[in-house]
Amino acid sequence: MDFEFTEEQKLFADAVRKFAEAQLEAGSLARAHNPRFPYDVAQAMSRQGLMGITIPEPDGGQGGSLMDAVIAIEQVALACPRSADVVQSGSFGPIRTFAEYASAALKAKFLPDLLAGRSVMSLGMSEPDAGSAATDLATSARLDGAHCVVNGTKVFSTFSPDAAVFLIYARFGPGVGGIGSVIVERGTPGFRIGQPSSFMSGEEWCELHFDNCRIPADHVLLGPGGFKKQISGFNVERIGNAARALAFGRYAFNKARDHVATRVQFGRPLCEFQGLQWKFADMALKLEGAQLLLYRAAVNADRGFPSAYETSLAKAACNLAGFDVAHEAVQAMGALGYSRDTLVEYCMRRCRGWMIAGGSVEILKNRIAEDIFDRRFDQRGRRADAAG
Repeated sequence: MDFEFTEEQKLFADAVRKFAEAQLEAGSLARAHNPRFPYDVAQAMSRQGLMGITIPEPDGGQGGSLMDAVIAIEQVALACPRSADVVQSGSFGPIRTFAEYASAALKAKFLPDLLAGRSVMSLGMSEPDAGSAATDLATSARLDGAHCVVNGTKVFSTFSPDAAVFLIYARFGPGVGGIGSVIVERGTPGFRIGQPSSFMSGEEWCELHFDNCRIPADHVLLGPGGFKKQISGFNVERIGNAARALAFGRYAFNKARDHVATRVQFGRPLCEFQGLQWKFADMALKLEGAQLLLYRAAVNADRGFPSAYETSLAKAACNLAGFDVAHEAVQAMGALGYSRDTLVEYCMRRCRGWMIAGGSVEILKNRIAEDIFDRRFDQRGRRADAAG
């Protein structure tokens, strides 16, 4: 077992770090506090080959590995945390599901702008009455000749204020087997985007309303029976979420470490106080342990063995480590860490959100427990022998 990057990975990490430091670091503070999607960053990243890292080359992507995308997220986030969202949007999430299952015609229509950084895709999954219980979704899709008619409401969709195209989970029929997905363009008649609302992180989202929204029938991405394919993709997508949480924690750690190494109180640097030494040792333990779980999940998924157990462990560990470390970094830096003049408090707020998004820590622990006990636990409270 080798825990070192290959020479190629080292060169890639070095190139991404130099790009991020030269082109992204200077505007990192303003960018973090601007809720709009940074299209300028996306287009610069596209020119640098950092969009579509995990998308196959025939589809216009880079044909790289999940580990390549993790490396890019880490290196970008260390210079500009907000810009790591752009790497995520171009290599994980709905764009990856779209690239895997869309028809050649749909790919030709949407992928060029997405991969060039001129457009961004939003995922419509959560609903007012369907969050972690995703199979409770009520948004409907009904085929009607050459069209598909969509009705329902979606909430908490990342990038929805700026997205030009939306991947929407919808119900074609009853039960889990009736769930699939459709692609809806902004501006389609019957599709209304509500006013932006803000998360604690400063990110914005809009309610998505579909009122007899008619889309071409060929914009059905996955019809009935598609839910299991879509949700299995979360075994991979969680790697991108985990990578950002961990990278934001490490950014905060680095800033706090540099601060306590130079900040003098009571006649000596803060790092000479044992209480802070132990605090930073604990922070390092969390970061290093979570990073090993992340790398294992990414490498094994690249080998063709995406494990729900490994990705759940990695996401839970990285979410918790990222938040805990950023929280302690704020404390170590005192008022400066709490100030919006640094990005340490921003990293703490963002990491807190990832403990909910993309599979809450509690849902991940349920999934981990299923592997531990080698059985499925029905969270609806039904007995396992009566659930069939």
